[in-house]
Amino acid sequence: MNGGEKGPDNANHGGNYLYAIKSALFGVAVGDALGVPVEFRSRQEISRNPVTDMTGYGTYDLPPGTWSDDSSLTFCLAEALTQGFDVNTIGLNFVKWHREAFWTAQGEVFDVGTTTRKAIDRLARGMQADKAGSDDEASNGNGSLMRILPILFYLNDKPLTERFELTRQVSSITHGHIRSVIACFYYLEFARQIMEGKEKFEIYRDLQKVVSGHLSALLIDPAEVLIFDRLLKFDIHRLSEGEIQSSGYVIDTLEAAVWCLLTTDSYPGAVLRAVNLGQDTDTTAAVTGGLAGFLYGYDSIPESWIRQIARRQNIEELAGRLAATMNGN
Repeated sequence: MNGGEKGPDNANHGGNYLYAIKSALFGVAVGDALGVPVEFRSRQEISRNPVTDMTGYGTYDLPPGTWSDDSSLTFCLAEALTQGFDVNTIGLNFVKWHREAFWTAQGEVFDVGTTTRKAIDRLARGMQADKAGSDDEASNGNGSLMRILPILFYLNDKPLTERFELTRQVSSITHGHIRSVIACFYYLEFARQIMEGKEKFEIYRDLQKVVSGHLSALLIDPAEVLIFDRLLKFDIHRLSEGEIQSSGYVIDTLEAAVWCLLTTDSYPGAVLRAVNLGQDTDTTAAVTGGLAGFLYGYDSIPESWIRQIARRQNIEELAGRLAATMNGN
């Protein structure tokens, strides 16, 4: 499939959401697992021995196919949605992950961001879920962006204003600043249009109008909107690799994911490009992998990679349960 073609009909493949949900969950988990062994390594260091396949050990000394908090919290969100939408249920699942190793790859929590951990501590003390995340400007890591994707299946058919509000609630469980909310909103709108069968560059151009217009209508601080200029006003795919950052900052992660998607023509190409950017490799590849999974479909993910993914059968079962719930709505 080349970059000009549309992705598979994920929205209703086989008469239900199952294919799209599998594409999303495995898209995130495979990207995450590819990045885990080289997390925190610099781009220069990785360039001497680029990642080309699923590997293991490395940074955390864990076997191939091990995914991190990115996928764990994605699965916690998906698990909550199998019971319908309740922001407090999602929050309680996050607490269960951190305190009881719920939805972990190997039975242990080995990677958790400071902002997310502090929010989970507030949740454990009984704070209302959509108030638990810090709204401080310094708390704009990629911790809500990395796990936001499953909420798409709940808000997909809702009006734009409601989609934004639901995104705000789910992001704010851990990250309440408007910058993180907008990043999640942009990402979900991109995924939503992929599900509608649109071509990726068409989506990119359309979101420049849709997202900008909605943020203006909401009277969002123009200084915050300006931070998204490389996505909302320019052709980010024309930038060189050296102009793309891959830190844990939410803007860097979102820009890198869209850049990787627009500058490659396959699922493997997109996630490997993301991993080889270095630094926050697992999250950059997980966020990229979510979009690429949607765009190219579950069948585009190399079978050899999927076979190695920890708890593969559990993930497949989760996809089935979530699909049954969504189809029942």
